[in-house]
Amino acid sequence: MFSLTVCDHIMVAHSFRGAEFGPAQRLHGATFAVEAEFRAERLDALHLLVDIGLAKVELRRALDGLDYRNLDAEPEFAGLNTTTEFLCQHIHGLLVAALKAGKLGPQAANVTGLKVLLRESPNAWAAYEGPVA
Repeated sequence: MFSLTVCDHIMVAHSFRGAEFGPAQRLHGATFAVEAEFRAERLDALHLLVDIGLAKVELRRALDGLDYRNLDAEPEFAGLNTTTEFLCQHIHGLLVAALKAGKLGPQAANVTGLKVLLRESPNAWAAYEGPVA
């Protein structure tokens, strides 16, 4: 299995609903390092998995809707706990849509899997991994 990973970061504000979240029920900020790992069993004729430049552009495009925003105030997240795990799945969906739309180059047709990982700190992170199909 081949993989190619691109990275970026975002800063968000949000709060959580539920006593389990303790002080995180109050509005707070989070900075996430974001990694998107594209996977394929084979490369194209030029030995590419995806166009790395396009992958960086599409990751940034996916993150622009989150970066420097209070997620509590965004209509698409109304009533949801925007946990790290949830945000991984959300970003995964945006990148899968970009893949299906051909925005990562023609060789991206070989991509079968995608893993999105968000690091909250050097000691804590979450990921969502799923097929591209």
